[in-house]
Amino acid sequence: METETVGRLAFVLFILIAVIMGLAAGSLEYVSSAYYDGVRAYVTLIMLVLGIIVGLINITAKELTPFLIAAVALIVATATNVWAPLGVIHPLLYYFATEITHFIVAFTAPAAFLNAIKAVFILEREK
Repeated sequence: METETVGRLAFVLFILIAVIMGLAAGSLEYVSSAYYDGVRAYVTLIMLVLGIIVGLINITAKELTPFLIAAVALIVATATNVWAPLGVIHPLLYYFATEITHFIVAFTAPAAFLNAIKAVFILEREK
C-alpha cells in the first residue's frame, strides 16, 4: 500500500477513534463517573500523539491550505461552545458532542500546528 493511502486510512481511523471515545467520555461525564477525568486525559494524550504522526506524514503541500482552514474552523467551533443548545434537548447529547469535538480537535490541532510551521517555511523559500 502506498504512503498516501495509509495516511488517509489512518486519518479516518483516528477520527473514528475520536468519535467512539467521545461517546464513552461523554457518557462518563453524564453519569459523573470518577473515571471521567482520567479517561479524558489519556485519550487526549493519545489523540495528540496521533495528530503529530498524521501531521508529519499525511498532509501534502496541495492539501495544506484547505487543511489549515478546516482546522481553524474546528478549533473556533470548539472554543465557542457551539453545542450548548443540544443540552436543551438532552444533556447527554451535549456531553457527546463536546467530547467528540474535543478529541477531534486534540487530534487536529497538533497536525495543524506542524503544518502551519511547514507553510511558513514554504512561504519563506518562495521569497
